[in-house]
Amino acid sequence: MSDGPHILVVDDDREIRDLLGRFLRKHGFRVDSAADGREMQAALSAGRFDLLVLDLMLPGEDGLSLCRRVRADTELPIVMLTAIGEDTDRIVGLEMGADDYIAKPFNPRELLARIRAVLRRSTAGPPPAAPAEAGRILCFQGWRLDPGRRSLQAPDGTFVELTGGEFRLLLALAEHPGRVLTRDQLLDLTRGREAGPFDRSVDVQVSRLRRKLEDDPKQPLLIKTVRGGGYVFAAEVAPA
Repeated sequence: MSDGPHILVVDDDREIRDLLGRFLRKHGFRVDSAADGREMQAALSAGRFDLLVLDLMLPGEDGLSLCRRVRADTELPIVMLTAIGEDTDRIVGLEMGADDYIAKPFNPRELLARIRAVLRRSTAGPPPAAPAEAGRILCFQGWRLDPGRRSLQAPDGTFVELTGGEFRLLLALAEHPGRVLTRDQLLDLTRGREAGPFDRSVDVQVSRLRRKLEDDPKQPLLIKTVRGGGYVFAAEVAPA
């Protein structure tokens, strides 16, 4: 029995479940499978998993709803399987909290590469904190970002919960206001590495940050997209 990462494959197509099970086990993973949301919830309750491969189109509760439910309770990494050409569903899937997606029909080797990339991101530790972070607070448009306490306080005084990746990304942007940062630069600042060919973690985390920071995430005022360039933090930043 392999002691590799434990994957749960959720797909109503038995052929796909069996194919992925054999392929992933061959590459050192432990694999369980489920045909729908009910079986998925039973598996998640009974065991510990390192990653969820979740089909978008399922009988009963669909993959988007299941993704949202899983993400509300856990940081379990999720790779979604989507129908080819359904760009809207892929975008919504990422907004719901999926870490990556792959369109059907797919090459199992590409899915394997995406799974490995997501697992690397989820297990990578944050870069070492600079000693100067203690006591330093960054303020922008009424928000207070405290690197020492790893906290974000909204203008109304409430604290906004961020994942480790979201916090590191916001800090990297706020430390370079007005400067266009590419995805590679942001990954280097937050993870100490360059982006891989399947790495969409920056885009996913920017989407999540916008939902937490912006009045209208579709027309962001703080974190703006620079076409062909990356992202820019548009607010003025000052120390407290």
